[in-house]
Amino acid sequence: MKLGVLEGLLFVTGEDGLTLEDIEKLLEVTKEEAENLIEEYKVSLNDQKRGLRLVYLGNKYKLTTKEEHKEYYELLVDKVVSSTLSQSALETLAIIAYNEPITVGQIDEIRGVSSRDMIRKLLFRGLIDLAGKSDLPGKPMLYKTTDKFLDYFNLSSIKDLPKIEEPKEMTHEEKDLFISKYKEEND
Repeated sequence: MKLGVLEGLLFVTGEDGLTLEDIEKLLEVTKEEAENLIEEYKVSLNDQKRGLRLVYLGNKYKLTTKEEHKEYYELLVDKVVSSTLSQSALETLAIIAYNEPITVGQIDEIRGVSSRDMIRKLLFRGLIDLAGKSDLPGKPMLYKTTDKFLDYFNLSSIKDLPKIEEPKEMTHEEKDLFISKYKEEND
């Protein structure tokens, strides 16, 4: 059972991964038990029927795809994935395009929801790429659009994006109307 839970935890954390200490705490096991679970899971992934592998990168355990299946993943990117973009993908792309370079945290702040999965998908599609690290605390990664993004939207450069009009200031009359309407609804 704990092996299945470990797999689920690794899947959910995605590229963030889990430290050995995380695994110990979450599964309520000793260090030795956690190491044994990791090893057992790693061995189970070595089966040729499996498409994932467990790697240890940056002091964390993470699930990745097997290198020997790379050609199939490339087919997916080139054919299946390059069809249409969801509303969430378009929203995230627009935020990145108009604010690049930008961090995931900044994107989340604008969207009001987590964008980690969408960022991963857009990276996979090649529509965005890493643009270095921010000077913000924790040095989060910065993201920018790619040439593939420009091709997808038939743009010669990022400067060809439609201009966004700044919101106009409310007149004194509009403010009074808003305040009086607000008071009526709350009375």
